[in-house]
Amino acid sequence: MIPKNVVVHQKSKVLELGYENGNSYRLPFELLRVLSPSAEVQGHGPGQETLQTGKREVLIANLEPVGHYALRPSFSDGHDSGLYSWDFLQYL
Repeated sequence: MIPKNVVVHQKSKVLELGYENGNSYRLPFELLRVLSPSAEVQGHGPGQETLQTGKREVLIANLEPVGHYALRPSFSDGHDSGLYSWDFLQYL
């Protein structure tokens, strides 16, 4: 499901997703960063994940849509290779 509203709340460090059905979800930046779907974080197979630590203060510096299927955030620590599909964001 594609959200109708996406709001980056820098002060509270959450990404808010609002849907047509009235549901709204707030995902902390830290959660998004440590669970990044990128190969850098997830590895290339089971058991290859890299634990991400020290991300409590991370911010989203930029947020780009990728087609009609995902978002690509650029985090303040330089990480910008994760594509967050709508399904993945809904899972989180």
